[in-house]
Amino acid sequence: MGSVIKNEVYQNVSRWYNFIASNKAFEGAVETMTKSVNEIRKSAKATKNGGKKEAHKASFDIDLPNAQVGKVVTRFPPEPSGYLHIGHAKAAILNEYFAHAYKGKLIIRFDDTNPTKEKVEFQDSIIEDLALLGIKGDVVSYSSDYFQQMYDLALQLIKDGNAYCDNTPLEEMREQRMVGEPSAKRDTSVDENLRIFTEEMTKGTEEGLKYCLRAKIDYKAPNKALRDPVMYRCNLTPHHRTGTQWKVYPTYDFCAPVVDSIEGVTHALRTNEYRDRNPQYEWVLKALNLRHVDIWDFARTNFVRTLLSKRKLQWFVDKKYVGNWDDPRFPTVRGVRRRGMTVEGLRNFVISQGPSRNIINLDWSVIWAMNKKIIDPVAPRFTAVEAKNAVPVEIEGAPSTPQKEQKPKHKKNPEVGTKDVILYNKVLIDQADAALIEDKEEVTFMDWGNVIITEITKEDGIVKSLKGQLHLEGDFRKTSKKLTWLANTDDKVPVDLVDFDHLITKDKLEDGDNFEDFLTPQTEFHTEALADLNIRNLKEGDIIQFERKGYYRLDKPYSEGSPAVFYTIPDGKTVSKYGSKK
Repeated sequence: MGSVIKNEVYQNVSRWYNFIASNKAFEGAVETMTKSVNEIRKSAKATKNGGKKEAHKASFDIDLPNAQVGKVVTRFPPEPSGYLHIGHAKAAILNEYFAHAYKGKLIIRFDDTNPTKEKVEFQDSIIEDLALLGIKGDVVSYSSDYFQQMYDLALQLIKDGNAYCDNTPLEEMREQRMVGEPSAKRDTSVDENLRIFTEEMTKGTEEGLKYCLRAKIDYKAPNKALRDPVMYRCNLTPHHRTGTQWKVYPTYDFCAPVVDSIEGVTHALRTNEYRDRNPQYEWVLKALNLRHVDIWDFARTNFVRTLLSKRKLQWFVDKKYVGNWDDPRFPTVRGVRRRGMTVEGLRNFVISQGPSRNIINLDWSVIWAMNKKIIDPVAPRFTAVEAKNAVPVEIEGAPSTPQKEQKPKHKKNPEVGTKDVILYNKVLIDQADAALIEDKEEVTFMDWGNVIITEITKEDGIVKSLKGQLHLEGDFRKTSKKLTWLANTDDKVPVDLVDFDHLITKDKLEDGDNFEDFLTPQTEFHTEALADLNIRNLKEGDIIQFERKGYYRLDKPYSEGSPAVFYTIPDGKTVSKYGSKK
């Protein structure tokens, strides 16, 4: 592409390309487009050479170290401190993928080492969401199953002179680690460390609560993750599985390598945000003479204007900005599912990203466009008209009493079935459509025929009513307007069409940013509408398309006196009327 830009013959193309490349609104688009073109070229070349690589699928041909067919064991270790989000889904699917690709096994292990944050509710939801994603572990375990073994190994660290108890105040400890200064407790004797750990920390005494257990590695290490990290800390909160049995708990940095080794994990696949801590992981294994575990890190998937921190998501729940963890504005598996994401769409997205180590900040349009490919061929088509200033149309030549006809729910897929369509001389259309119609214009009423508009009544710029003449002999190919319409009968159904915006306004928060400073003022929008009678028969979770309006998921079915509530499903292309891409 560079050669095209430099060619003077294509000066206009060059100016356009440079404009796009410099415009922040299209940030990353040029790189993505170039990458996509290269992938297509590679795919075409592979096909030409007899290859069978799928163009939509990322390369999984990675050098998984020491991997042997039948012996690979991976693990997915969620902490039950929140609901699974889309980042967790990627980790789970990739771990499952490689376990099965090598005919090995997958361990689902709940990393339940922090009783302050963990709940049975979260644990149960994770099990349900993994099942929803079609992920089933060959083994389900809990870090708490190994509390005694980890405790004994912590004692071994102390006895070997590889760990010490430290009561340095937290802020002072952070400062020491930052500048590379040793703790005053670093050279405490082994016997004294054992006494503090077993008599004070283990029992959760007032004195013990001041201490943590730190690995004695290298307080001046260039990699700050090696500057005597914390391995154990006290916590008096009852654990949801072990109750009050324990008062000291291992940190993730100690638990992960120890339990991985004990459980027979061969490959620890984790996001590359842990890359600096990989040497620390390996140090723990060597210090305790535990079986080696190979690490493969992959890129975490980030989305623009999206928070994935469970702590921050919990803040939105606590502050009532959202209903719960399944809110359709949340990046949780339940949230995106409630918004209309299909399991197949989610899995296809993860597989398309693959185990790449390149950190990217994706627009949500990428995943929703994949989801559209799943729902478009099977979503039944129905009709809705916005209730506000809906325009009554009287059609001469149409049935004076309502008549039902059977029409396909999906013109391109007869297997979706048929629906009732009412033909009547009194119908409703959207105000936005009526405002564009000119007197004597011939328009097409979709799935019915042409109508010649004979009279337009307006007040203060608002169309109040239309009259027309049914013209079934008319050619729909010659009309410029194809309109959705709804018979104005008593069996039309009130519906609430709900659209959403992102919770935060900034595409990517920087390290110093406080997310509370970037909250979107309004993120939920309701449109009252009237829909056809078929909506009465839909069930919660059904995915449909309201023609010319978009895709929707039914969140709350219709009942007498209460409208059916539909959530918009982004299609990867639609730009929201509220200013952002859906």
